[in-house]
Amino acid sequence: MRTLRVVSLLGSPRKNGNTARVLKWVEESLQKAGHTVERLDIPALGLEGCSGCHLCQNSPAEDLVCSRHDRGLEVFGKMIAADAVIYATPLYWWDFTAQIKPLIDRHLCLVRGTDDPATHRSHLAGKRLGLLVTAYDHAGEGNSDLISEMFRRMAEFCKASVAAELVVPFLRTPLDLGPMQQDSARRFAEELVGVA
Repeated sequence: MRTLRVVSLLGSPRKNGNTARVLKWVEESLQKAGHTVERLDIPALGLEGCSGCHLCQNSPAEDLVCSRHDRGLEVFGKMIAADAVIYATPLYWWDFTAQIKPLIDRHLCLVRGTDDPATHRSHLAGKRLGLLVTAYDHAGEGNSDLISEMFRRMAEFCKASVAAELVVPFLRTPLDLGPMQQDSARRFAEELVGVA
């Protein structure tokens, strides 16, 4: 199996919270298998949201352009250079956190020709994407189903594939994390790189 380059996007406002801990287990599993991993702490970057100006859509397809003058394009560049991208977030109000949402809204920068979904192009085409969600409550319908559906639609529009998805429920304190969750993180890592 070839070595993959993985970028992980930590969307939690708590740098050392439950999401960060589960993501660390995923990253350690990937590194142990010989893959390279770079974590980006998205809240620390203070990214601005999409302004809807469509500068990106009115630029050549090969160019990565945004009217926002922050580190968003740097993050996108790392994602484009990677083979796989992990989106890690606690579940806030059935969705991604407000800290990572600006980056997600700006994914418009990564696609061109959006008037025709059948023929549009994407800088993320062919990438393997993983969604890692930690939740205070249960997983599935009525709680994490909306974030999963949104992620699948985003991946499809970006012409990428959802290679792995993990929702870790009932995490009220760090004491709720143990061997069972660590094993789930390992399996998620294997799915992301296509081992499982």
